[in-house]
Amino acid sequence: MTKALITGVTGQDGSYLAELLLSKGYEVVGVVRRTSHHSYERIEHLLDRIEVVAADLLDQHSLTVVLQDTQPDEVYNLAAQSYVPTSWTQPVLTGEFTALGVTRILEAIRLVHPRARFYQASSSEMFGRVTETPQRETTSFYPRSPYGVAKVYGHWITVNYRESYGLYAVSGILFNHESPRRGIEFVTRKVTDGVARIKLGLARQIKLGNLEARRDWGFAGDYVDAMWRMLQQPTPQDYVIGTGRAHSVRELVEAAFGHVGLDWREHVVTDPKFMRPAEVDLLMADASKARRELGWSPQVAFRELIAMMVDADLERLTSRR
Repeated sequence: MTKALITGVTGQDGSYLAELLLSKGYEVVGVVRRTSHHSYERIEHLLDRIEVVAADLLDQHSLTVVLQDTQPDEVYNLAAQSYVPTSWTQPVLTGEFTALGVTRILEAIRLVHPRARFYQASSSEMFGRVTETPQRETTSFYPRSPYGVAKVYGHWITVNYRESYGLYAVSGILFNHESPRRGIEFVTRKVTDGVARIKLGLARQIKLGNLEARRDWGFAGDYVDAMWRMLQQPTPQDYVIGTGRAHSVRELVEAAFGHVGLDWREHVVTDPKFMRPAEVDLLMADASKARRELGWSPQVAFRELIAMMVDADLERLTSRR
């Protein structure tokens, strides 16, 4: 039985990846931080089928011990401080988790289990102020946030360990991917949760920042399949993963409110405090390499995704009444 180790297993991507790997007959080990409060909401339905172990991206020793004890065939590093606005208020912590945390895992693999195949969750935020559109594997990085900068470090240290030590280590440069399991602080989920609350009479408005920012949004469940495919290739390579279509925050809002028959203009307020210090205006993927070499393509379209998220938030809020 193939064994996979997943950091960030309690997050959106970690939960979908754990489900996918279990469906393929994997033994799954999920890494969690030891805290006084366990947040297992996204993987609660999987706890009887996966092993949960404690380790921390800030602690080299704990990661080395976990690698030594579990001896996984595949390692997926999905843990990070992943909320871009927080990276401005906690830039040093973001660097520790999102940048140096990658090095700690790679060093643990190198020292005690170099046969493991490693996946690093890179991000389209690395492109930042884009030098070409759409963005592909060869596009230059120009990050516009501490989070983006930290992700660039994580990406290049993965390349460095691959080339320096011969590790099977790859980065998936994933564009924005969403789902009903997305954190409430992210704009897609903030909108769909807000729409559900307004529809149910629990709120009257949503405050947002830049409505003209454009992103390539896809479904997280599709994207974890791309992660798995990357580790099945004969040689390690990096891949851009996205839909190839960009939509503005305004289009997101229109789709979400339109799904429940409301006019977004009556409920959305622009608030300067939600503007980024340095904006990323347009991200759009060229995932042709992944389509060609991995046989991967997105299955859920943008409006279908937003409808899925609105419906899930309506169901969640209704069940709490």
